[in-house]
Amino acid sequence: MAPKIDAAFIAAIRRLRTFSHGCDLDALAATLEDPLELLEHLVTAGHLLKEEAGRHWSGLTGLAYVDPITLAITEDAIALLPAEIAGKTQALPLYRVGGTLTVAMARPNPKHLASLSKIVQLPVSPVFAFPADIRDLLKLHYTNEEALDAARQSAEQFDQFTAGIDLSAGGKEIAHIAETEQVVQFVNAMVYFAIRREASDIHIEPREKESHVRYRIDGILREVLVFSRKLHASVVTRLKILCQLDIAETRFPQDGRFSLPMGSTNIDFRFSSIPSQYGEKAVARILGSTSRKALLSLDKMKISRPILTPLRRIMRNPSGIIFVTGPTGSGKTTTLYAALAELNDSGVNISTIEDPIEMKLEGITQTQVQHKIDMSFAKMLRALLRQDPDIMLVGEIRDLETAKIATEAALTGHLVLATMHTNSAPEAITRLAEIGVDPYMIAPSVVAVLGQRLAARICEHCKEPYRPADEVLRRYFNDKDFPEITFYRGRGCHVCNKTGYKGRVAFHELFLVNRTIRSKINARAGLAELTEQAARLGYRPLRYDGLKKVLQGMTTIDEIEAQTPIEFEG
Repeated sequence: MAPKIDAAFIAAIRRLRTFSHGCDLDALAATLEDPLELLEHLVTAGHLLKEEAGRHWSGLTGLAYVDPITLAITEDAIALLPAEIAGKTQALPLYRVGGTLTVAMARPNPKHLASLSKIVQLPVSPVFAFPADIRDLLKLHYTNEEALDAARQSAEQFDQFTAGIDLSAGGKEIAHIAETEQVVQFVNAMVYFAIRREASDIHIEPREKESHVRYRIDGILREVLVFSRKLHASVVTRLKILCQLDIAETRFPQDGRFSLPMGSTNIDFRFSSIPSQYGEKAVARILGSTSRKALLSLDKMKISRPILTPLRRIMRNPSGIIFVTGPTGSGKTTTLYAALAELNDSGVNISTIEDPIEMKLEGITQTQVQHKIDMSFAKMLRALLRQDPDIMLVGEIRDLETAKIATEAALTGHLVLATMHTNSAPEAITRLAEIGVDPYMIAPSVVAVLGQRLAARICEHCKEPYRPADEVLRRYFNDKDFPEITFYRGRGCHVCNKTGYKGRVAFHELFLVNRTIRSKINARAGLAELTEQAARLGYRPLRYDGLKKVLQGMTTIDEIEAQTPIEFEG
């Protein structure tokens, strides 16, 4: 018998460990008839953890509970069940094991299971997942090249309405077009397909005769779609509407954020538009999900042991600044989040100042910079120092005021983690001096700098051995010392979309500041002298770590060439 909302059901919810007792459960239950809808509402409103709610429903129905957002759903399972049938039955294929297809359903019944089994010609094993998770993941996993192209064709049928629209009248006409079902579905399809392809950025670029959509996947821009230029303004306007930006303004750059619901969580995006020769170019960065799945640990980041061991030791310092440096999109924030997760403890006060907040961290106070009201990094950092912090994360240090406050905080008993844009780890020292921080402040405050780059990882499904040309090997080895070791590359397959790469791997370098380095900083030593001294103490540049990961079969020499600077070779 299906569970129902009665006194026993309500009492059982109140006994759950994570239930928020500030919720008026009786009043809420009186407005609903479906017990599963009540549970899902409590999860969405934050009154109950999804894991515990799912386990509770599992105990009532006898179905195993899964959170499909955290699962690696396989493409072959999705391919077994047509999109139309999956949508009608609200059945999400998860994986195929031992001749049985496991599907997530909120309310499986014998009739639907029999029909599914007949369609896929396999036994079907149901597990429970919340309806919102199933609904959103069906949209995500069934948005493929064909679905994206169908959405494009549907939207392009409105070309005659978008041609020659005048934006000067408040953009009302184009706003109407941008909110039509066809344009909304087209933009949604672009976004869902980017998430499915594990892209980090979506580029929508107007050109002379058409507009092009490119995704940055594994660090490389790849074109995925071309659509009519007449539709371009509507697409960009739709994204601006999501970000609540001024849709009539096309002459100046604009920045914003929007979120896409994904079950009981959200996927956040950072949006930017700039004027160009043929219209506005738009870029949406996929910041990731607020779920725990998105948070990596330091152990899972493939940091080389000679770097990870001293980094962990330095992280336990009670004071000082630890920088993570690298260009935009090199994973600096991900590394800092992993460090904070390791340092997080109920006895430690950890606070962050970010622009934007890219991931929610349980037990840590996070604050977002608000430039529109002049709430800058420097102002927030001054305020934060009055909050009795132990550890602080500063999203980026780019100006003298922020840099000075951060160094003062480090010298007064606080551990500060921060990012900076430099080409190498030692350059963080010279950059601080260029900003205007005095050497006598830099020397005692900075304790370590971690340089980082992201490179594309070889696809494990089509990985094959090969030998690079001798002229390539000579850049890294002496002629007589060519290693007797197997090099690998990706041949290209359906899993990696014929690129040979799937996923990312990071290269690191660690610049430790000891007494000798501090004396050099106080003496205003230049970058070359600091780097030379650090090398005597064990510092190795990014290319050294990159080569180690090539020899371990993680990436290729081509990626070392593409992602790392060459200033410190030889």
